[in-house]
Amino acid sequence: MIKNFLNYLLFLIAFTTSVFSQTKVSGVVLDKQSKPIPFANIAFKNSSEGVVSSEDGVFYLESSKTYKTIIISSVGYSDKEIDLEKAINYNFKIQLKEIETLNEVVIYRGKTSKKDNPALDILRKIWERRRKNGLYLFDQYQMEKYEKIEFDMNTIDSAYMKNKLFNGMEFIFKQVDTSKITGKTYLPIFINEALSDVYGDNKLKKVKVKTKANKTSGFNGNQQILAFVNDLYTDFDIYDNHLTFFDKSFTSPLSTTGVDVYNYILRDSAYIDNKKCFNIVFYPRRKNELTFKGDFWVSDTTFAIKKINLAATRSANINWVKDIYIEQEFEVMNDSIFLMTKDYMMTDFALNKKENSKGVYGKRTSLYRDHKFNTEKPEKFYKDEVNYLDKDVYNKSEAYWDENRFENLTKDEKGVYKMLDTLQTVKKFQQLYSLVEIVDSGYIHFGELDYGPIYSVIGQNSVEGLRLRTGVRTYTDPNDPWRLQGYIAYGFKDEKFKYGVTGIWMLEPKKRVIISAGNRRDIEQIGASLTTTNDIVGRNYASSGLFTFGSNNKLTNVNLSNVQVEIEPVKNLTFSTGVSYRTLLSASPEFSLDYYTDLSQTTIQSQVKQSEINFQVEYTPKRIPIAFGVERYNTDSPFTSLLVTYSQGFKNLFSSDFNYKKLQLYYKQPIIIGPLGRTDITVEIGKTFGYIPLGLMSIVPGNQSLFRISNTFNNLQFYEFVADQYVTLNWDHDFQGRFFARIPFMRKLNWRENIGVKSVYGTVSNENRTINASGLVYNAPDKVYWEYSTGIGNIFKFWRIDFSWRGNYLNMPDANKFATKISFGFYF
Repeated sequence: MIKNFLNYLLFLIAFTTSVFSQTKVSGVVLDKQSKPIPFANIAFKNSSEGVVSSEDGVFYLESSKTYKTIIISSVGYSDKEIDLEKAINYNFKIQLKEIETLNEVVIYRGKTSKKDNPALDILRKIWERRRKNGLYLFDQYQMEKYEKIEFDMNTIDSAYMKNKLFNGMEFIFKQVDTSKITGKTYLPIFINEALSDVYGDNKLKKVKVKTKANKTSGFNGNQQILAFVNDLYTDFDIYDNHLTFFDKSFTSPLSTTGVDVYNYILRDSAYIDNKKCFNIVFYPRRKNELTFKGDFWVSDTTFAIKKINLAATRSANINWVKDIYIEQEFEVMNDSIFLMTKDYMMTDFALNKKENSKGVYGKRTSLYRDHKFNTEKPEKFYKDEVNYLDKDVYNKSEAYWDENRFENLTKDEKGVYKMLDTLQTVKKFQQLYSLVEIVDSGYIHFGELDYGPIYSVIGQNSVEGLRLRTGVRTYTDPNDPWRLQGYIAYGFKDEKFKYGVTGIWMLEPKKRVIISAGNRRDIEQIGASLTTTNDIVGRNYASSGLFTFGSNNKLTNVNLSNVQVEIEPVKNLTFSTGVSYRTLLSASPEFSLDYYTDLSQTTIQSQVKQSEINFQVEYTPKRIPIAFGVERYNTDSPFTSLLVTYSQGFKNLFSSDFNYKKLQLYYKQPIIIGPLGRTDITVEIGKTFGYIPLGLMSIVPGNQSLFRISNTFNNLQFYEFVADQYVTLNWDHDFQGRFFARIPFMRKLNWRENIGVKSVYGTVSNENRTINASGLVYNAPDKVYWEYSTGIGNIFKFWRIDFSWRGNYLNMPDANKFATKISFGFYF
């Protein structure tokens, strides 16, 4: 998530649609004590255009038509009409009277009843028909899609324009406009347009999107920006029980569980496009939950949605997002089929949720047309491309766009393209853009070389003392087909240099056939993870972190060389094989890797020399990779990870010491459980066949640092447990603030609850105990070791603190019965 958030800062710092509206109204709805009335209904009289006020009673309503009257209504209050004397009417203070006689009561006050509520009767019929409407009526479908995504700086005022940050870039403010949703001024700073054909098969449950054209203001073809934007605005189905935005699961107002979190009111009925529709208003029963307020129009016969408006409640426990507004429109085809023709979503990104805080609007408009049905295509048609980049998609002419976009750009939107092209020639903007790139990637760019990563410059451990590291890599753009990378490190205590160098080359792009080779000579904490890795330039946090507890002297001098080949024949299914040779020697006089060369215990060696060949299969369904070069990143969409590795050691090959076979499995499954949050389950299994010394054993990974490190045990020290066969289970659940939101004095903190359990079972064979001459006693968790934790996340929006308790093995020497770990990150 940090990568996506920093990309958001790129828009906010570096880049720093004009619709002529006939009627604009804003104000606040109050009761007789002048207290705000939340979720009041404000609509233009004799229209289907309206909004719901915020939790503070504030509203803004705009229309391209001319209206003379608005109607304000709320549960338990008498309706009120306000005449509009002019086209623009701001800062109304509207006071409603409470209903005093039972004859006036036509709807429920406060929390609506679940009994005898006509709105709920309609809602139940929507549930019955929700999979019998729209595209679900057909076996296959296809349509054209036009999508426009825009980012705008908002709440622009004269003081903001005079900020020194914009010296030399004042010309960008010529595009300032006013939002039709919030009434705030904004400046368009980024536009992306895409044209595509969408194909779907309901029998196969497959969807394929073929992009025909893509155009981005100032950053054409930048895959990281495009992927970030698309990750922010993933598609959703309003009929689903839960809608996921920014890795948070919101309860849909059409959810079968919606009655538990929403109040529903049948407000009106009207004919829309010659179809009678009911209008239902909804608003949340409680604060701080991931819910919406708004209304929808639904057909009285098919019970299909005709139009829906949703606004996330500002108290919702989500960071950096002040407002979310969604609008969907459906058209009637063949008298009864409702198909979505417009999908609009606006997000107000801001550092805080105060009314006047400045931020960035993110707006997505999706339009659909030319629907066709029941044209069957072979299943292979829906097969995803592994690594396909059509550069022509990003180089369409202006004439092509003028002919094919669904709606014309406004004058100001056209001006943004020109403004961004000009902005990139301004030296100050180039400097700001470079600064954000450094924070994002961790590398400083010099021509075709990058220096870094800057986050690994300083470290320390008991052998090296203070450790400094610097590195460099080749880099022209994210789609580089080859890359060279290396680093050099120096320890001031042992006064020795260390290094790592690697090269990687993509031989065939479409199936991602990649070959890599490298060598590393460094000090490492073996057993920082259970799953074997031959990474050359990666940082080992256990041996180079700044803050550690307890003894940290069990370090090893590692000399590793490897050659690897991988291929991805099917998207997200990767096969790889490689050969490695490593030597291991203790880096500390207080730690030994000594072993007997055979079971007769006649000869002791201190240095391990081992040749190994490995085979690996990795499967990551639903993973969304970014870029098309040798290095890729993943978006934040949670996906399953399955990794199976087989390793074979060869004795006497390049003076290698041992024959053995090692089989390992890693499996991680994220599960979003609607309003209950997100669970992550991780399982690791491994077994070694044949006898091996300590340096090749599976060390149960402990965590002696101050920070929370995934897949390690918080209450274990390094080398506390070893095994040659093991199974681990790690369960971590984030409730995302569901329970803290129910506690009045804690709601405003927006803290998030976390719980977890970790366990491991393992054994050591008699042969491996026999050849052990290191002096380290092999303690194996032959009775399941477990620890449990609880934590609080989202402290000041950045921090998480976890408290962990040891469940058993409490009498072991120096047993760590309680541990506190912290972590830091940018999360929505």
